[in-house]
Amino acid sequence: MSPSSLDAIVIGSGPNGLAAAVTLARAGLSVRVYERNATPGGGVRTEEVTLPGFRHDQCSAVHPLAFASGFFRRFGLAERIPFIVPTASYGQPITPDRAALAYRDIERTADALGVDGPAWKALLGPLVRDADAVAQFTGSQLLQVPRHPLVAARFGLSVLSQGGPWWDAFFRTDEPGALLTGVFAHATVPLPSLAGAAAGLTLAVYAHAGGWPIPVGGSQSIADALIADLEAHGGEVVTGTEVTSLAELPDARAILFDTHVAHAVRLGEDRLAAGYLRKISRFRDGNGVFKIDFALSGPVPWADPALNETATVHVGGTRAEMAAAERAVAAGRDDTVPYVLVSQPSLFDSTRAPAGKHVLWAYSHVPRGSTRDRTEAVIRRIERFAPGFRDLILATSTRTAVEMERYDPNYRGGDISAGMPDLQQLVARPVLSSEPWRMPGRGLYLASSSAAPGPGVHGLPGYYAARSALRHEFGITRMPDLSPGR
Repeated sequence: MSPSSLDAIVIGSGPNGLAAAVTLARAGLSVRVYERNATPGGGVRTEEVTLPGFRHDQCSAVHPLAFASGFFRRFGLAERIPFIVPTASYGQPITPDRAALAYRDIERTADALGVDGPAWKALLGPLVRDADAVAQFTGSQLLQVPRHPLVAARFGLSVLSQGGPWWDAFFRTDEPGALLTGVFAHATVPLPSLAGAAAGLTLAVYAHAGGWPIPVGGSQSIADALIADLEAHGGEVVTGTEVTSLAELPDARAILFDTHVAHAVRLGEDRLAAGYLRKISRFRDGNGVFKIDFALSGPVPWADPALNETATVHVGGTRAEMAAAERAVAAGRDDTVPYVLVSQPSLFDSTRAPAGKHVLWAYSHVPRGSTRDRTEAVIRRIERFAPGFRDLILATSTRTAVEMERYDPNYRGGDISAGMPDLQQLVARPVLSSEPWRMPGRGLYLASSSAAPGPGVHGLPGYYAARSALRHEFGITRMPDLSPGR
């Protein structure tokens, strides 16, 4: 590959950037990826950050979209790396001695919910049966006409039922509302809200349709599989190289940014129209996260041992407690009892920690730009539902919201979604357009979570950006086969 001229350059080696690079390379183009960090992977890096032998996922840990994403299906991700799918997709401790679980089997979940079992099945059952159509609708650009309008309409009605202050009218007990709210809170938006319900219901559907898988060896396995395919088709990844100006790069017909849109427009500013720059200046960042990794001498001692059936636990208590915590963060306060999302993959994957030891991945939401260390608040919150947890801690590694941005500039103010995922910015992401990945500058494309369909490890913004670049820059209208055997 000539260093002076390339067909395409990708800036950033997160899952979206690598998805774009793989798609372009499979089409026969010369492709190079530039990554500022010493290791590639972006949101799917796995590193030893506490003690030797303890492997911690640095952003995403559990991957509900690994089996549902249109890109990963085309790529055959499940055929390339081993996944473990726990019996229960996620759990929710409600009181110290009472928890609810969303099992992969929706019938088992409904049975455990008792009087609210029929309501749970009425809300999620039809969407689970049409999970492929839900994946197509939620994983595409929302301005497009859905291929399955009846499924889209049913999904919309479900979002309405759970997206406002009437959300408790559907259930008679605490368990189902708490289970759903734990998933809704993944979106880092005030609750209840339509955006939180839309994101959460999508994940809840996948929890029953295929489960929430964890990759053996850590999330880095996903990046490694993408890089292996890219290199097998002539592409390359250059690490330890921060791009500060497009003038530093070799000539290329297409440049794709797996970066926050603000970084993309800063690099491409002299090629972009003033109107587009004004629109992007109004693009809003979301709130941040405080990230903490634990090395443990044993598994988390949940008061309700049923929580050991899942790798993912939403430590938030009741629906009202979680909603209050998320509203406090949205109001700029980080001194309240937090909602804590935890994952303990070492219960299922022995490669993550030395024999008999465990890793625990956790984050809580904090206001954008927070410098507060929330370690003690997180430990106290887990300890409430797992007495004795504190005594198991061998070491910790933490990042405040500001330190998250230092680790990865795409997480502006600690926002791991690369832009507020509220309803407006899910529709207009980053601008209102039928092709939001194509920037109005010669050969420039946005391939990150700042573009539709938004946050999550699914590769779709990168795939859509690459597809757009193939059509507009290279005249290629037939998309390449991405399957493992080709």
